[in-house]
Amino acid sequence: MFAQRTVGTRNDGTRLRVALVHYWLTNMRGGERVLESLCRLFPQADIYTHVVNENVLSGELRKHQIYTTFIQKLPMAARFYKYYLPLMPFALEQLDLRGYDLVISIESGPAKGIVPHTDTFHLCYCCSPMRYLYDFYQDYIESANFFTRFIMKGVFHRLRQWDYVSAQHVDRIVADSSAVARRVKRWWRRDAAVIHPPVNIELFMRDADLSLLQQVPGSPVPGGYYLCFGELVDYKRIDLAVRVCSSTGRRLLVAGNGPCRKTLERMAGPEVCFIGRVSDELLPALFAGCRAFLFPGEEDFGIAPLEAAAAGAFVIAYGKGGILDSFQNGEGALFFDDQTEQSLCSALDRFEKLTAAERSPKPREALSMFSEKFFHEKILSSLNDD
Repeated sequence: MFAQRTVGTRNDGTRLRVALVHYWLTNMRGGERVLESLCRLFPQADIYTHVVNENVLSGELRKHQIYTTFIQKLPMAARFYKYYLPLMPFALEQLDLRGYDLVISIESGPAKGIVPHTDTFHLCYCCSPMRYLYDFYQDYIESANFFTRFIMKGVFHRLRQWDYVSAQHVDRIVADSSAVARRVKRWWRRDAAVIHPPVNIELFMRDADLSLLQQVPGSPVPGGYYLCFGELVDYKRIDLAVRVCSSTGRRLLVAGNGPCRKTLERMAGPEVCFIGRVSDELLPALFAGCRAFLFPGEEDFGIAPLEAAAAGAFVIAYGKGGILDSFQNGEGALFFDDQTEQSLCSALDRFEKLTAAERSPKPREALSMFSEKFFHEKILSSLNDD
């Protein structure tokens, strides 16, 4: 059994062979940060993925041998890889993983459907079952044209069947939050332990250089603005923060980029400023200087609120999803109940009536359970559990 091996070596003392399977490497977001951390835990690991854009890879990922499925060779795959989703289950099954002792798949897109050797231990770290097959299915159907909708219904039906069957072949599943563990139970009928993804707590706990705020358009004053940060896509609901702050005259900085940026800019009032992607040096200052960090979307886990908390920011968030694990009992956070402008506006009004003591951020000592060290310990423990 895998549990009889020490991490890093086989029973005979030779080096453990590890494969990390990721869905696609086309940006560096939450799932890719998990992959990075696993690469540090297993520096000897090889990486397998459907598509890779080498221009976005971090230095850590570049240290590892990366293999791709045949999807990489299809026309314009680097840009339109998601259109090849129906082929990805077949592509995964073509990967030759003989000789590996341990395979860890990171699931959010198709990754867990590999066919390892009988003696290979397969751990699936689930960021979420593919949301477009389940929770977001109707949203995708409604937004598609007639022809695409017709194709999607048949294809997604078969993908759901494959998704369920492939989940039964995994030796052990861990989820990144309690919310995701519930989805795993509902859609895959499997139990999953919860191991929160790693957050670079130490980086944001350092004293931020607030003078860096002078680099931001309008030179925002510390404590004089609310902040949103993340990929500007529909499900993150940045639009709620933009509409509320525009209608009430509250100063809002929106950091990040994405396909919804132009739409958001059109609805924004003069007090809302879009500053695009920000550097690793500027981000801690933005968190430390904000009046509160706004998090109006529902996330599988949500790393940004913890980064903000580590920098000393109070968090105002939609009270659903993985954030309920991060801010249990509302410690350092204020939740609103509905994804509506009225509900968010009411939360902002309540926040502004709190005393300074009541606006205290999440205690830094409580953030240690989200560190990379803790993540590594829990992953190793899950591999050695009987």
